[in-house]
Amino acid sequence: MLTVVHLITGLETGGAERMLTRLVTGIDRARFRSVVVSMTGPGMMGPAIADAGIALRTLALRRGLPDPRAVLRLRRILREFRPDILQTWLYHADLLGLLARPFARTPRLIWNLRATESIGSTVVRKLLGWASACPDAVIVNSLAGRRYHEALGYRPRHWIHLPNGFDTAALRSDPAARPGLRARLGIAADAVAILLPARYHPVKDHANFLAAAAILAARRPEARFALVGAGIGPENPPLAAAIAARGLDDRVLLLGERRDLDRLYPAFDIVTLSSALGEGFPNVLGEAMCCGVPCVATDSGDAAPIIGDTGAIVAPRDPAALAAAWDRLIGLGEAGRRELGLKARARIVEHYELAAVIARYAAVYEAIAAGQPVMSPSARPH
Repeated sequence: MLTVVHLITGLETGGAERMLTRLVTGIDRARFRSVVVSMTGPGMMGPAIADAGIALRTLALRRGLPDPRAVLRLRRILREFRPDILQTWLYHADLLGLLARPFARTPRLIWNLRATESIGSTVVRKLLGWASACPDAVIVNSLAGRRYHEALGYRPRHWIHLPNGFDTAALRSDPAARPGLRARLGIAADAVAILLPARYHPVKDHANFLAAAAILAARRPEARFALVGAGIGPENPPLAAAIAARGLDDRVLLLGERRDLDRLYPAFDIVTLSSALGEGFPNVLGEAMCCGVPCVATDSGDAAPIIGDTGAIVAPRDPAALAAAWDRLIGLGEAGRRELGLKARARIVEHYELAAVIARYAAVYEAIAAGQPVMSPSARPH
């Protein structure tokens, strides 16, 4: 049995955190022992990991504050579990894993890059670029992410493209539950509801979303909008002010941070991303498509190859284009959107089924642990 320790910066509800949770709870436990280490706390995803019987540890670090004790704390955990592989997720975990590896005698190190352009972490990214030949391999979940990091100077021994995967048996449309879901959320039966599932952060460009919402609201009185994610709620006065400034107070729902996104998607007619930059492989697009909801997204990361011809892709920072794409999907009517949603689900089943992605992770772990050649990058879906 191979032991894999997964080190991640935190366990909130972002895409990397959700994919890590799917991986460690879905991989064959007769072949792999998984341990998850959060640099901060257990977050929103920690309980799901622990409840599944996966060993969970935290380093209890404070975000934004360098702490030299992190190496010592991680070293103790690595010596406790003696992993065959240390896999790190996100930049600061990549750096910490690199620093701790020599002291813990961990034989193999894999980095897992999850984003493209981002705000912040410039120094960390440069340091990692210089050191990118040190890990045994670097996994990317998007081809856009690989191109971006190559431009930064990353030159790893092996690039491995492993896209996110989705449990298509669990994630599916639920027409019977839809009326009740909408009623509980306060969405009228005849409304066309558009959901933005994204934490409140500049890269997600909520300003773009709200500008597009104001344009669409003037054309489509039936349009309603909802925001869900970390930082979405009454604790965010700037967001409330931005909504009010656009005259959207009675048209926008603030749903806060939730762990039940898979249950929310079927209540909506369109799921969207308005990101200015920073996406790698946006989990929310695959999840919504699994649930039969067509998507509109800005051209960030691998959004375009994920959606294909089952939704719409528009330029970032162009609210008129975003509103026009929503308007086109609304114009299809309920039956047209349902047909497009079925096509979207079929695309995820074909290209991004969770069991197939987990099997590819398992093959990578076994090859790297054995010192064998790793698999080649996957093909881009058409």
